[in-house]
Amino acid sequence: MIEKRSDWQERLSPGVNAIAPSGIRKFFDIAAQMEDVISLGVGEPDFVTPWSIRESCVYGLEQGYTSYTANRGMPELRQEIARHYQENYGTSYDWDTDILVTVGVSEALDIAMRAILSPGDEVLIPEPCYVSYQACTILAGGVPVAVPAKQENAFRITAAELEEHVTEKTKALLIGYPNNPTGAIMTKKDLLAVADFAEKHDLIVISDEIYGDLTYGDEEHICFSSLPGMQERTILLNGFSKAYAMTGWRIGYAMANKAIVAAMTKIHQYTMLCAPITAQIAAIEALRHGEKYMKKMVAEYDRRRRLIYDGFIKMGLECFEPKGAFYIFPSIKSTGYTSDEFAEKLLQAEHVALVPGSAFGACGEGHVRCSYATSIDKISEALNRIENFLRNHRK
Repeated sequence: MIEKRSDWQERLSPGVNAIAPSGIRKFFDIAAQMEDVISLGVGEPDFVTPWSIRESCVYGLEQGYTSYTANRGMPELRQEIARHYQENYGTSYDWDTDILVTVGVSEALDIAMRAILSPGDEVLIPEPCYVSYQACTILAGGVPVAVPAKQENAFRITAAELEEHVTEKTKALLIGYPNNPTGAIMTKKDLLAVADFAEKHDLIVISDEIYGDLTYGDEEHICFSSLPGMQERTILLNGFSKAYAMTGWRIGYAMANKAIVAAMTKIHQYTMLCAPITAQIAAIEALRHGEKYMKKMVAEYDRRRRLIYDGFIKMGLECFEPKGAFYIFPSIKSTGYTSDEFAEKLLQAEHVALVPGSAFGACGEGHVRCSYATSIDKISEALNRIENFLRNHRK
């Protein structure tokens, strides 16, 4: 008779056991049980998906569009994605072979990693970065290698810094700009140097451009695959959640050379089959007619960005001015608290929820991430509460 075991934790996958739970969610689980909490934490637009996009979905349901689609997504959607990138960035993707529609960008990131990585392959990841980057690398059998991006360089990564961390085991470089959590962007000059580095070391570049439409002032997003020689070696990830306020629709896509897309599609076939048809119909409408709504939302984010940046500067917190996305990453080192301590004490004392910078990698320590994807009134009140906290709770 086989003896029964109760050490269930030890029987789980070592890769899963090695991953810590998301640092973003910890404080929001606490906040959900409190009253009068202002959240500057979750990276989700506070706007409702524009009506014409929702209406297209309603119409599709009325017409009986409730079936599976092709694994790679509806041809009409892939054609619109290819057209969008051709018109805006000058790229030339074959809609039939080079584009895969996914269940959000999260799935695209996951299956990109699983498609390209062998056990022990290293992935260079500039930090601070989105919390899923390291986890998805580990789950795919890879080894994440953090490359610290410095505040004094506006959180941009340089080729020289990447050179310090590349080894013969390095397989890929994963970048995300505009950046979550810092709001940093990369200029064309910056990215050309990174492109030269990737070509020199024959690396695959995974470029997460989910915030590409959210840039401010005179800044323009540079699509990495549009750089000379980069389309063939780049897996470009994007979606509709941030720019079109479509987080709950779970609709994203990946673009790459046909061999990589074919490999990703194999995984997609066996795990997801296809993205929901209703979300794909909505995404088609977003690309065809959603730009005017998106621009209005970006203008409002810009107004909030200026308010929250000025607020942190006035209360004496050192702060990098974000140029994209809808996050700001002030330093709280002057308070004497760690990032976790600051976030926890602020939540308990003033009922403001934000994310400790350590959730985005070790070099995020000493900072906190605040999302300004919330109303002007809530941002103003949150700033008042944070200032009150600083007045009464510095170490």
